[in-house]
Amino acid sequence: MTRRLVMILSLASLSITGRAATIENIISPTSLVLTQAGARSVADFDGKPVFYCGLKAFESWAAPLVGQPVRSNPETGMTVSVDAREVPLERLLVKKGWLQPVVLDDDAQAAIAEGRGGWACAGATAPFELMHASVDPKVLAGIALNESAFNGRAWPWTLNVAGQGYFFRSREDAYRVIESLIARGRCDFDVGLMQVNWCWHARRFASPWEALAPATSIRVAEDILNENYSKTHSVAKAIAYYHSANPAPGQAYLARFARHLNQIQTGL
Repeated sequence: MTRRLVMILSLASLSITGRAATIENIISPTSLVLTQAGARSVADFDGKPVFYCGLKAFESWAAPLVGQPVRSNPETGMTVSVDAREVPLERLLVKKGWLQPVVLDDDAQAAIAEGRGGWACAGATAPFELMHASVDPKVLAGIALNESAFNGRAWPWTLNVAGQGYFFRSREDAYRVIESLIARGRCDFDVGLMQVNWCWHARRFASPWEALAPATSIRVAEDILNENYSKTHSVAKAIAYYHSANPAPGQAYLARFARHLNQIQTGL
């Protein structure tokens, strides 16, 4: 509440004077010093700094912002110019992976799952620790590495179509392919971070776009795992059945999961 009040006062000051302030110093992803007409003020953002890669990494990224003019309005808050466009500074910090907002919205989920900014140095369980509800984050991370691993990271914009995996640069790219598949009457594909099968589980999602959201994918995976456990009363079978109730592929899947879990426990 105090931070939000400081931010409101800073924005009010910018509006009253009518002059653009400049960024004098960026202390952290949650705090910066503004200067305007010789007077200094501090603006704070709600949330937590993401320092998995250390403070120096953030300072290097933030250095080009120092000296830039900032503007403000009630709708967007404080903005800076990026590629000739006015961009909300708080949103920029979230999208680039340096600020963890109080509520993990789409921008935050994407930054965490893709490993942008400070999230690049977080462990494999970080997305699951932040977005899980009822299943051990290590279990979720191990399954995700089985399902959507790309360059050593569970990748959120992944599709598996009739057994062929595809990794996309963005959520938008993956979504366009899903729309095309559905338009052709197909459902033989797995979606997102946890590779949830569309034929079997489309009803669990509000929309194909929502199916790609990392937090939604994790929630649905947890529901499936909990249902598997209720039926089998076995953690091992719940995990194997996430892939297949057929013993041979299920056991092979469980063996891959065990290898990933061991990597996670040793510091992946």
